[in-house]
Amino acid sequence: MSRSQPKPHHSSSSQPAPAAGQYTWAGRFSEPMSDLVKRYTASVNFDRRMWRQDIRGSLAHARMLARQGIISVQDLSDIERGMAQIVGEIESGAFEWSLDLEDVHLNIEKRLTTIVGDAGKRLHTGRSRNDQVATDIRLYLRDSIDDIEVLLRQFQSNLLDLAEREAATPMPGFTHLQVAQPITFGHHLLAWYEMTRRDAERFADVRKRTNRLPLGAAALAGTTYPIDREFVAAELGFEGVCENSLDAVSDRDFAIEFCAAAALLMMHVSRMSEELVLWMNPRFGFVRIADRFCTGSSIMPQKKNPDVPELARGKTGRVYGHLSALLTLMKGQPLAYNKDNQEDKEPLFDAVDTVTDTLRIFAEMIRGVEARPENMADALRQGFATATDLADYLTRKGLPFRDAHEAVGLAVRRAEELGVDLPQLPLTELQAFSPLIGDDIFAVLTVDGSLASRSHIGGTAPEQVRAAIDRARSRFS
Repeated sequence: MSRSQPKPHHSSSSQPAPAAGQYTWAGRFSEPMSDLVKRYTASVNFDRRMWRQDIRGSLAHARMLARQGIISVQDLSDIERGMAQIVGEIESGAFEWSLDLEDVHLNIEKRLTTIVGDAGKRLHTGRSRNDQVATDIRLYLRDSIDDIEVLLRQFQSNLLDLAEREAATPMPGFTHLQVAQPITFGHHLLAWYEMTRRDAERFADVRKRTNRLPLGAAALAGTTYPIDREFVAAELGFEGVCENSLDAVSDRDFAIEFCAAAALLMMHVSRMSEELVLWMNPRFGFVRIADRFCTGSSIMPQKKNPDVPELARGKTGRVYGHLSALLTLMKGQPLAYNKDNQEDKEPLFDAVDTVTDTLRIFAEMIRGVEARPENMADALRQGFATATDLADYLTRKGLPFRDAHEAVGLAVRRAEELGVDLPQLPLTELQAFSPLIGDDIFAVLTVDGSLASRSHIGGTAPEQVRAAIDRARSRFS
């Protein structure tokens, strides 16, 4: 029995084959991509924000190809001319983005080929979309971190200005949201500054690991062309190259690290926001926030709502979600590149946008925060804020601290019964709790005395607050 011969394939037997050049992979496929798949897999609607980075990366790659003799000098000239035209078209809004071309990379390459012909087709020599997109996203994130660092610095500067104005303004410090000890408002604001200082350090650290060049890894194994990766890295301002081609195209640690740093920053912003919301409440009344950062009520005309801090608390959860999404995205992927990685961009882009917008508005809002010292002083008079100072006084007189702690607790209970603060108790009442108490105690029990006594690095004494502000500002120079 003779074996049947295979029938010749006719592309017209089902759907027509795609026109040559319609897709970069058209030669391999016998039918066009379905519209449903096209919509599902396309990323151009969100990744086109990387167009500047894509063009920068392509130009550096083209210069390297020409330098190595892989393409001609004329090809390079044509590519540079075409890219300059594309930049103008995108900036003017004349560029037509096509869903058929799937992403920012193919859209730009197709337009370049239309403008300059074969030179545009030669641009992709020695690279893959895998290392191309990995390069673009690193360039994009590096640029974004630089922008964030500027905004963070502006927020810190405005925060220090407010802290300096309020360096000696007494307010209650809280633990468990109960009045604990006197501090100054400036000292409290400097705690916020220290949070953002760590944030700045984290972003700088993320930038170092982001700033490595993947280009040259090609699809996953490198390329047969005699490329010069170090040249491209220098052209694009990268500090080095990714040294394993598999890792270069599949690594998204830098995006995860960024989202982790962003989540920590937003957590700090959320804590600040919570305090601003509390302090705006009339029960506290510690601050006013300028009207331009607040809203009113559609039904209650007396309301002034701190919407900006409230919304920042909510947006914090959004960034947490992006971190979780990226970790989940990467956890099950084998090496090397997988289409899953297309899902890295929207969480990353939104995290960048959220942090950027939040820092921009907070830098302005902090300039519209005004302290209300009279309300802060009233709160200090209600919470026995100098009780620890009395215990320290007795300890310095020779009483063991635990015994001093007990004696002061009894004194606080007595003051509470009488409805007065500790400094308002008569000397004879105080001496009933310890004979070591003399008439010098009243200087110790004042708020100003309490503040002044904590004069060391990190302490709340006004002179230490001012010194801390000076140190902070010196780091900006």
